[in-house]
Amino acid sequence: MEFKTFVFFVLATIMLLAALRVITARNPVHAVLFLVLAFFSAAGLWLLLQAEFLAIVLIMVYVGAVMVLFMFVVMLLDIDIARLRHRFWSYLPLGTMVGLLIVVQMALVLSGNYFSAEALPGHSMPADYSNTKELARLLFTEYYYPFEIAGVILLVGIIAAVLLTLRKRKDTKYQKPSEQLAVKRNDRIRMVSMPAEKDEPSVDTAAAAATEKREGQ
Repeated sequence: MEFKTFVFFVLATIMLLAALRVITARNPVHAVLFLVLAFFSAAGLWLLLQAEFLAIVLIMVYVGAVMVLFMFVVMLLDIDIARLRHRFWSYLPLGTMVGLLIVVQMALVLSGNYFSAEALPGHSMPADYSNTKELARLLFTEYYYPFEIAGVILLVGIIAAVLLTLRKRKDTKYQKPSEQLAVKRNDRIRMVSMPAEKDEPSVDTAAAAATEKREGQ
C-alpha cells in the first residue's frame, strides 16, 4: 500500500468517526470538538487531492467559526453556563486527544516528499493557471444547480433549527403590529352621553350665605 493511500484511509476513518460523534454526543461541547476534528480531517483530504484552496478555506472559515457555532448552540438550547464552567477541566482529556489527532494528521500529510515538485502530476500547467479560478468556473457552470440546491438546504436547516428551538413564554410581554394596525376608533374610544348636573351648595356655604343675609337686614 502506498503512503498516499494509507494517509487517505486514516483521514477518512477519523473523519467518519468524528462526524458520527458530532450527531451522537449528548454534550454540545463534545460535539463541537468532534466537529473541529472532522473539519481538519476533511482539510487533509483536500490537501491529498491537491486542492489547497479548499483546505485553507475549510480551516479558516469553518474551524475559525466553531466558537461562533458553539455560542449559537448555547443560545438556542438554553444551556446552563454556570454548570459548564463548573466542569470545565473535565473536558481537558477529550480536548487533548482531539488536538493530538489533529497534529498527527498534519504530520502525516506534510511528511515525506509528497508536496515536492517531483510528486506533482506529470501534465504541465500554464503559468497563469489558477486553481481557485478553475474551481469557481466549475461551481458556476457545470455544478450551478447542485450549488444552489445546497444553499437552499442550508437555509431550510437554519429555519428549522430556529423553529424547533422557539419557545413561547407566558411571562413575556410583546406587541403584535398586525393587531395594532387593525385597531379602529370604536375599539379604543367610547362616547358616553350624560345629563348635566348642577353642584348643590354645601352646608357651610349655605350657612354663610344665611348669616350675610341677616346682617344685611
